[in-house]
Formats: sequence, C-alpha cells, structure tokens
Amino acid sequence: MFNDLFNRKPEDKPFLISGPCSAETEAQVLETCQRLAATGKVQALRAGIWKPRTKPGGFEGVGAKGLPWLKKASELTGLPVAVEVATAKHVEDCLAFGVDLVWVGARTTGNPFSVQEIANALRGVDIPVLVKNPIHPELELWVGALERLQKAGLKQVGMIHRGFSSYGNTDYRNAPMWHLPIEMKRRMPDMPILNDPSHICGRRDTLFAVAQQALDLDFDGTMIESHIDPDNAWSDAKQQITPEVLKQLIIDLVWRHETTDKQEFVTALAGLREQINNLDAEVMQLLGRRMAVAEKIGQYKKENDITILQTARLNEILERSKRQGAQVGLTEEFVERYMEAVHLESVLRQEKVMNS
Repeated sequence: MFNDLFNRKPEDKPFLISGPCSAETEAQVLETCQRLAATGKVQALRAGIWKPRTKPGGFEGVGAKGLPWLKKASELTGLPVAVEVATAKHVEDCLAFGVDLVWVGARTTGNPFSVQEIANALRGVDIPVLVKNPIHPELELWVGALERLQKAGLKQVGMIHRGFSSYGNTDYRNAPMWHLPIEMKRRMPDMPILNDPSHICGRRDTLFAVAQQALDLDFDGTMIESHIDPDNAWSDAKQQITPEVLKQLIIDLVWRHETTDKQEFVTALAGLREQINNLDAEVMQLLGRRMAVAEKIGQYKKENDITILQTARLNEILERSKRQGAQVGLTEEFVERYMEAVHLESVLRQEKVMNS
C-alpha cells in the first residue's frame, strides 16, 4: 500500500492518512477506522498510542495496549496502520504488533540523540518512516533526522510538514512557513512529503484551506485527524473531524498536477518563465549596484569614525519600502523579510570595508 506513496506516478491522487489523534478505547479506534475505510478516500489509518505532553498529568496515551486495537482495525478494513514513535521501545512494540509505518514526531525530530536511537532500533528493518519537521524552524535538524534514518539503511523515508512554532502567531496553532517545506522539496525532490493541516491549524474550520494550499504546492498527500466524536476527544478535540466530514473535505479538494504535455500550456509557460529570468537578472544587477553604494558609505563612515548600524536609518528604509511595496501589491511581511536581508548584506559589506 505504501508503494503508492514512495513510488508515485504523476496521475496519482494525494495519499491520505487519517485516524484519531489518540487511541482512547478499542471501540473508539475500531469504529473510527471502519467509518474512515467506508469513505473510500483513506489509504492508511493512524492513531496516537504514546502522546508526549509539555507538562505531566495530562493524557499521555494508552500505551502499547492500544496496538492490538490498531492491528484489529487493519484486519477489519484491509488498510495499513501508522503510529508515532519516540523511543527504541516504541519501535520494538510497533514491530511486534505489525505496524506498517512509523513516524517521528516534531518534538523528537529536534533531538538528534532520540532520532539516532530510533534509527538504531530500525536498522535492518524494511518499514516506511516519515519524519515531521522540528517544532522550531531549523531545517538542518529536519535534514539531519532524515539522514540518520537513511544511514541506518532505511530505503523508504519521507517527510511530514506540520508547521512551526512562532512568536506572536495567532492565525495558526503552528505557522506553516511554506517556504521551509518548499526548500526541503528542492533539496530532496525524490522524497515524498505529506502535509499535516490538523497540527498547523489547531482548529477544524481552516483545515480545507491549508490542505488545498499543500496540494497546490505539489505535496504528495496529507495526514488529517479524524474522530467519531471530535468534541469529546481526549486530546486535540478542536482540530479533529468526523470521517464523514473528512470525506466531503477530500471530495472538495482540487487535484492538480506538476505539469502537463499540452503544447499551448508549455509554450505559454516557457514565455512567462523567460520574462521572470530576465527580471531576476535585472534585480541582481540592481542589487549589485546598491551594494557598491553601500561600500562607498562604509568608506565614508570609516573615515569619519561613524558606526555601521544606524537604527533610525533602518526604520526609515523599512517604512518607505512598505509603502512602496503596498503600491505594487507586495505584502508587508515579504517587504520586511526582503529588506532585512538586503540590509544585512549591506551591513556585512560595510563591515568588510571598515576592517580592511
């Protein structure tokens, strides 16, 4: 079944993994999984067996006793099952009960010692493994976790984008920061990547928009949490939906492909891309000229014993750029990121002049 994820063809529809955030009781797991299977939209089932919590005292999962429930659900539905693991013991338990896929959670990805322990426990085992991005936006931790598993001999390794913790974020439980999974797709173009709208959104009313955006960015599939009684779920109640609501969500999504062989489209796209290439070349030329001016400013500052960093000037540049950007349809967030990068390069150029 997971060959559909790791050996996808252009015409394949996105791969869907679904199930409750937490396995609570055998009856809850079996009913949820059977109703999910009845939708005809789910390729694999999931359930949280061990649930890491920030503080002690909360529900931390039923533990290994929930694994036979998942095995039974698989037997009843014919669908494979997936479980999150965080320790070597978790891996051993999952293998003992025939779990078909395991994934490494965000908290674990951020700890190389834990990832290595899992990789060692999986050495010599032919099982698919997915790795969620770390909680904080540190791509090298994500890359490192994937590489540790690959070096342990695992052939079927993939990614799950579940968003990142960010200060001041209000729209999402975990900000998607789409540029980061896009960069991971660029670095590892042959590695499948799923989107986890449940953990990005933290609430059910925005699941569709995030799932659609992921498909528009050519993600290979999605993992969405589903529960027979979401409002009374023992964990993450606000982000779970019933199997029937999930079915309609999947039906409403628009499936798109990375490319097409329609000549009209190919010709038009090639023309537009050439325009972008030319504009990018112009931007690079202008940036080079800007940095040359910044170096001259650095020379004047050096001759007159003036500091490089001048906060008032930076604020002036940012405010003016935001106004100008708004006039041509650029978002304030983009302008801030762009100008901060330009300013940093300018400072580094001036620093080099100062120290020459």
